[in-house]
Parts: sequence; structure tokens; C-alpha cells
Amino acid sequence: MSVKDFFIFDKLITPKIITIIYWILMIVSIISGLETLVVMSYYSMLTGIIYGGLIIILGILFARMFCELILVIFKINTNLEKLSDSDLRSQSVKH
Repeated sequence: MSVKDFFIFDKLITPKIITIIYWILMIVSIISGLETLVVMSYYSMLTGIIYGGLIIILGILFARMFCELILVIFKINTNLEKLSDSDLRSQSVKH
């Protein structure tokens, strides 16, 4: 990506950034779940395992859903660009 692309907005960088954000959120979910597991195991081992596991699973699931919702917007944009290009080509062939 050149400096020109950065200022012209021909290429989008957000989908690449969303992938990085997803990995960061996934790591945070795992660390939070493990921390909860350790802290809660002082009170009850079963409670620590349940809460820690839920935080890991639900954290990763919600991080994925959040990132996918943002990426859907960019996929719609890409598909609309393709549709517009194909429509322009079909109109130029007719004339």
C-alpha cells in the first residue's frame, strides 16, 4: 500500500486491521478466562473451571461475531463495486 492509496481511499485497510483486532480480542479472552479460573479456584475449583471456560468460549465467540459484523459491511461494499462494474460493462456493450 502506497501513501497515495492511503489518502485516496481506493484500497481499504480496515479489513486487515479487523483481523489483527480479532486476534488481540481472542488472546484477551483466553487470558481473562485463565485468570478467572485461577482466582475462582481459590473459592471453588468447579466454579473456577465453569466461569473461566465460559469467559474463554463466550469471549472468543463474541469477538468473532463483532469482527464479522464489521467485515460484512466491507463485503457488501466489495460486492456493490463488482455489481456496479458489471452493470457499466453491460451498458457499454449495449451502446
